[in-house]
Amino acid sequence: MDVTELLEPASLLVPEESATENDLTVRDVRDHLVRDEWQIALNLLEELGDGHPLPLSFWEQLAEAAEQLRLERSAAWCRWRSSEIRNGMVRADLTLRPAAEARRRTPIPGHGVLRPMWDIANLSPTGGAAVSIAGLWIEDLPFLEPGGRATVRLLPLTPSHWRHVEAGQRIRMHEDRTVAGTAVVLEVRPPAATAGHSPRS
Repeated sequence: MDVTELLEPASLLVPEESATENDLTVRDVRDHLVRDEWQIALNLLEELGDGHPLPLSFWEQLAEAAEQLRLERSAAWCRWRSSEIRNGMVRADLTLRPAAEARRRTPIPGHGVLRPMWDIANLSPTGGAAVSIAGLWIEDLPFLEPGGRATVRLLPLTPSHWRHVEAGQRIRMHEDRTVAGTAVVLEVRPPAATAGHSPRS
């Protein structure tokens, strides 16, 4: 399947009234596809996908197209969005501890590579604090320096652990036993009920 055969069906899933911040629409996507401007069309579809909840197949088709175009960051982002539909997503305002106060001395990568532990107020069978793992994607930044602050997207490894998390809740990030950062939850999206794709429990 070539790139056009992936992007054209994906464009049909975008509501006609959707528009980017620059007032570009799915019609503009189709114009770029006619001219074989695949990367521009892909980037527009990614942007349009932020405006409305779209089905899993939309992000999967975009991811495959990005891989064929060898656009690694776009492919990673579209795969991440697919995983958000399956596993749910938590957006949060994260502040890392300064290097002088934490073990980490280097920036954390921003594009879904890191999977830290999170204290989200779960308890272990013995009554102690239990942590849950979630992948970390930093919005609008390639990395976050120690002491820095950014909006992040968390991808729960085990969605059932995160059912009680809600906007306004304060959670703590760990890479070891010490606290690496603190985040305030901004938004919670539960896993979508997708045919043939059940979230891990």
